[in-house]
Amino acid sequence: MPLARFVSMARDTSDTDDEFEAYEGKAIPSGRGARFTHFGALASGVAGGMLAEGARRLAAGERPRMRDMMLTPGNVMRVADKLSHLRGAAMKLGQMVSMDAGDFLPPELSAIMARLRENADHMPPGQLNKVLIAEWGKGWRRQFTKFGPKPMAAASIGQVHRAILPDGRELAIKVQYPGVATSIDSDIDNVATLLRISGLLPKELDIAPLLAEAKRQLHEEADYQREAAMMTRYANLLEGEDSYLVPRPVEALTTDKILAMDFLPGEPIEALESAPQEVRDTAMESLIGLVLRELFEFGLMQTDPNFANYRFDPESGRLVLLDFGATRELAPDIVDAYRQMLRAGLGGDKAEIRAAAVAAGFMNDAAARKHQVVVDDMIDVILAEANKPGKFDFGDRAFIGVLREQGMSVAEDREAWHLPPAEMVFVQRKISGTALLAARLKARVDVRGMIADALERYPAG
Repeated sequence: MPLARFVSMARDTSDTDDEFEAYEGKAIPSGRGARFTHFGALASGVAGGMLAEGARRLAAGERPRMRDMMLTPGNVMRVADKLSHLRGAAMKLGQMVSMDAGDFLPPELSAIMARLRENADHMPPGQLNKVLIAEWGKGWRRQFTKFGPKPMAAASIGQVHRAILPDGRELAIKVQYPGVATSIDSDIDNVATLLRISGLLPKELDIAPLLAEAKRQLHEEADYQREAAMMTRYANLLEGEDSYLVPRPVEALTTDKILAMDFLPGEPIEALESAPQEVRDTAMESLIGLVLRELFEFGLMQTDPNFANYRFDPESGRLVLLDFGATRELAPDIVDAYRQMLRAGLGGDKAEIRAAAVAAGFMNDAAARKHQVVVDDMIDVILAEANKPGKFDFGDRAFIGVLREQGMSVAEDREAWHLPPAEMVFVQRKISGTALLAARLKARVDVRGMIADALERYPAG
């Protein structure tokens, strides 16, 4: 779970229970029945909003469309607020499609996604204390010199607290929301149903494989013992490197529902927006280089590119890497598919690029043949940007609008609707999210040179 921001120093454990309980929060619905009730209330509220909007449009002499009635400002806020309150997979599924989606999704849906990324409700202290007692026992406070009752961060699956051990070691303690692990499957099914009835997901699009993979990944993210093991793997892989810092877990305090790790200070990665160009470029070069190493060297990728999973330590100039719940082994065929696409891209042959995209599953063969002219035009735009002299300027995103406009004719053809293999969706999410961060920082990076170097250094095994 990301360390989104820091709060004041944690209080001493001598704080009274009343002081611990003084922090406000919003209880997270933990039972399946309670969560189902919330989804039902959301559906009823959305339906009421749709009826009101439909009546308004009819009275104005308009013919209401399902999508227009669904995506009213009121309904957008209903969905965002309810998913933010439910947390867990309901919120995580929304976040999973949000990275770099703003350029291509309807603005109303992008607003929902942005609100889901920024909202930070947290458990009230009473609910938090019950979780800590269940995992550590009634005397859990005696293990710490200090424990901050108010979370430093609250995200989709858990919230993070700052604590200090008697030996002075500072820790970040991630505590999972109650009921999250057992509600993953039903939450995802309920969110998918909401998207279906909204008309945002075409009925012809088979999302069952993606939903199954999302459920699998979220079950893995809810397993904090697994995340601790993945964190250790990354810490070992990057041990002693000048560009990265990775916390290490504290095994004695880590359970299935609590992850204890080193507290690493740093600034939000977005704070680099005001940093000198050279600093921004170096930071993004390190992150893009890490993605290439994950793909071609490690065969292991942390697939959640949420900005809050990266921090910047101004003293050392290193990037702090956080949250390893979404880490996964990469299948050799997925890695090879990216290798072929990147090689085709560097070669600049449109036919090879198109064939590599079809082979990888980014589009089906029928769509590539039927819309070859449009697809080739889009490839031309991408190649023109990639082949500009000098470093690639992520801050110049004018070409995105051109691609969106060109792709509309393909998107309107239902025969062209297609989802890549589920595992590739998660890898592509990491790549797209990294590009979005680079755009946010307006970084300039020699991406073409880095890709060429990676393909030469890590050829197919």
